[in-house]
Amino acid sequence: MGFLEPYGRSRRAFRRDALNGPANGPAPPVFVVHSLTQAVAALQAAAAVERDIILLSAPDTGIYAGAAWFRALVDAARATVRTAHFSATLDCGDDAGAAQGALRAGVEAVIFIGRADVAERLAAIAGAQGIRLLTTRPDVFLDLGRWFFADAETLRRRCAEYLASHQVIC
Repeated sequence: MGFLEPYGRSRRAFRRDALNGPANGPAPPVFVVHSLTQAVAALQAAAAVERDIILLSAPDTGIYAGAAWFRALVDAARATVRTAHFSATLDCGDDAGAAQGALRAGVEAVIFIGRADVAERLAAIAGAQGIRLLTTRPDVFLDLGRWFFADAETLRRRCAEYLASHQVIC
């Protein structure tokens, strides 16, 4: 048996949307980050208004930059802005190896858009480790790639403006 084989588990029906988890209330805003400076700016803006956010990698980042890079970015951002409440998601595209590497690295949440049978096996591995596996990218609130070369203060101000203009209504 291969390393992603079910090892005798039941062959129950598989629903891709079950991997994405339940939708409990409004989702936190999703910020696509491409660098540590962008991640820190988004967290500083969110911490200032006491909002939870999600840091999301660019598409396929798990393939070309790797899980270790993303994990280091998230850890450094968390250490810099200790008051921020956030989660982080690494996009591994359709590369099962990159997704497996992200699970091994302990990334909080992983996006895998590949085959459903592989997604099911990855979901079992992720679930055993307390990691969330998504099969679609969430809706993006703000992609900071537009301001890739901006300084930290400009990025923080831009994130704060977006958060202020999109208030949470409960």
